Amino acid sequence: MEIAIQTEFIRLDALLKFADQVGSGGEAKRRIQDGEVTVNGEVCTMRGKKCRPGDVAGIDGVTITVTGTS
Repeated sequence: MEIAIQTEFIRLDALLKFADQVGSGGEAKRRIQDGEVTVNGEVCTMRGKKCRPGDVAGIDGVTITVTGTS
């Protein structure tokens, strides 16, 4: 799945919500802190992680690629 952003970055918790992979910000926070989310192939426990175009997040076997707008 690709998510296009028009800003320099998107926070990891917001990315998960925008991609409809979590139902709320609270769920995003819990799942990130519990080590259930990867960024660029590595477990990430920072919900405020800045994801930029080219970054790839993963949760529950779903891959989310951040792209920019041209």
